Amino acid sequence: PNISKVSNIASDALFILLVEKDAAFMRLAEDRFYNDYPSIIITAKGQPDVATRLFLRQLKLTLKIPVLALVDSDPYGLKILSVYMKGSMNMSYDSSNLTTPDIKWLGVRPSDLDRFNIPAQCRLAMTDEDLKTGRKLLEEAFIKANPEWVAELELMLKKKEKAEIQALSSFGFQYLSQVYLPLKLQEGDWI
Repeated sequence: PNISKVSNIASDALFILLVEKDAAFMRLAEDRFYNDYPSIIITAKGQPDVATRLFLRQLKLTLKIPVLALVDSDPYGLKILSVYMKGSMNMSYDSSNLTTPDIKWLGVRPSDLDRFNIPAQCRLAMTDEDLKTGRKLLEEAFIKANPEWVAELELMLKKKEKAEIQALSSFGFQYLSQVYLPLKLQEGDWI
């Protein structure tokens, strides 16, 4: 779709929830999360495609509401966020038209694993490649620019553990929409 032909965007949403995984997106849609928390929920089902990046940018610029990200607690969740925020190497020539630089990291953050008592069986040991990717991310300007992001990534590397969004479902299939996200939103717990 040609995003330049989309016009008259209007919404009563208070924020845009950018979700890494399609399964989490579907859970939130089935639970009608947006009825209790006026929001626009968007996903690219993993790696951000150009259309999703353009659409997210257009929504943010038009509606002037915050973008909160829900990604896996692993280096690749942050890499996905980096594509939305600063663009990809392959499309660097057009990154200014494709990026949404001020996305806030809502979760799942490394500190959430202990805070929300994510069971040990839902936590995964980081591989050598994960650790290498995490260390490289610490050198990225978009991480360095936010001391809280640095602290979260350092915690991940120190503990050498990661978790997927689906780990939250160990407490029940509606835990994400009825406990985790409402608590994070109520507390303004995003960085």
